[in-house]
Amino acid sequence: MRLSMVGTGYVGLVTGVCLSNTGNEVVCLDLDQKKIETLRQGRSPIYEPGLDELLDRNIKAGRLSFSTDAHAAHKDADAIFICVGTPSDDRGHTDLKYIDGAADAIADVLIKLGPGQKPKLIVVKSTVPVGTTFRVRDRIRAKVGPSIPFDVADNPEFLKEGAAIEDFNKPDRVVVGVENERAAQLMRDLYDPFVRNGHPIYIMDVLSAEMVKYASNAMLACKISFINEMANLCEAYGADVGKVREGMCADRRIGNQFLYPGLGYGGSCFPKDTLACIMMGEKAGVPTPVNKAVHDLNQAQRERFFSKIMKHFGGKELAGGLSGRKLAFWGIAFKPRTDDIREAPAITLMRKARGMGASVSAFDPVASENAKREMGSGFDIVDDMYAAAEGADALVVCTDWDDFKSPNWEKLAATMRGRVVFDGRNLYRPSTMKEHGFAHYSVGRAPVKP
Repeated sequence: MRLSMVGTGYVGLVTGVCLSNTGNEVVCLDLDQKKIETLRQGRSPIYEPGLDELLDRNIKAGRLSFSTDAHAAHKDADAIFICVGTPSDDRGHTDLKYIDGAADAIADVLIKLGPGQKPKLIVVKSTVPVGTTFRVRDRIRAKVGPSIPFDVADNPEFLKEGAAIEDFNKPDRVVVGVENERAAQLMRDLYDPFVRNGHPIYIMDVLSAEMVKYASNAMLACKISFINEMANLCEAYGADVGKVREGMCADRRIGNQFLYPGLGYGGSCFPKDTLACIMMGEKAGVPTPVNKAVHDLNQAQRERFFSKIMKHFGGKELAGGLSGRKLAFWGIAFKPRTDDIREAPAITLMRKARGMGASVSAFDPVASENAKREMGSGFDIVDDMYAAAEGADALVVCTDWDDFKSPNWEKLAATMRGRVVFDGRNLYRPSTMKEHGFAHYSVGRAPVKP
């Protein structure tokens, strides 16, 4: 099958590479000439385990190519996937200018090809407010008129950053929203190689498919905020959230995924999609109090954790409350196995620390360059975890990278000025911290004060 991907961001690139790896001919389209040249050289502009290898393999096999020319990318395609960004503001309003731009460019290609062409399937892969796929359909139809055939579909992605290749190749499910059987069969044929493990392809109406994405992410975000709320109660009453979690998750009705206490969720999906559910509710006059609570609790979790830092150092949360202190941060990405720092708790905490007068140094195995661009001057982003801790009054752990799970405590103690660890991911046992003479603050467990 011949396919084109509009957009070479996280979703478009992973989708294009994985679909080319099953024998399809894929052209990835982007307006960024520099990015296209990088991709043509077999180098990915994003960090994702396994992506570079598949990228190089399929370029060499002649199945995967890259272009800035919409006509060249789309003219022979059986299906065109729209994988562009859908940024939103802090209230959840989604900006659809890139979706509209992609639709207009596709319409221009269809007009040039003229009537009598084989109907192309235009697939919205981006996460979009419910009804957007029909917006794309109607926008293209208004430009091309009634004589040029095409179909539309919605195909939400469920890719976890850091495990996207595996998620695409072995999906829990594939969700497709269509208007007719022709589109449904094309999508079945396309995804059949990925569901031979017996997992289903769900064919449904377009509006329901769009809603599946939001409902799924909102539920996962809810689980994270819920366990953090329980962790806060555990702290208040002296219980251990780790033991509470074990007993709770043994119930098969509950399970154990996404029920880890910490600093809350970040990234590009959960914050944006939870806010989008709230905004869709406001537009439709449907209250969404659960989603509002999930979002508010997630933001408050960062504030609550930062208050532990302030309380330890005896400072009030006013400008200058951490003057003369140095805080070292391990982990900047919102989660391990990615260089994505969007909505990362570490960014929030680092900026608050600087605002209180502290000096800040930080290390992340792969996200350091992104952090340097995002944070600007005033933040010391270094290339070694122990160098970040040099002379620090406290260490703040924000991302549960494997690199941080078994540090050399003697080296760390000799490197730091103070002996206190704020463990935002509950990586360390309180008994271990006490043994090595560190004060230790985690989430949902009693603090250690040697």
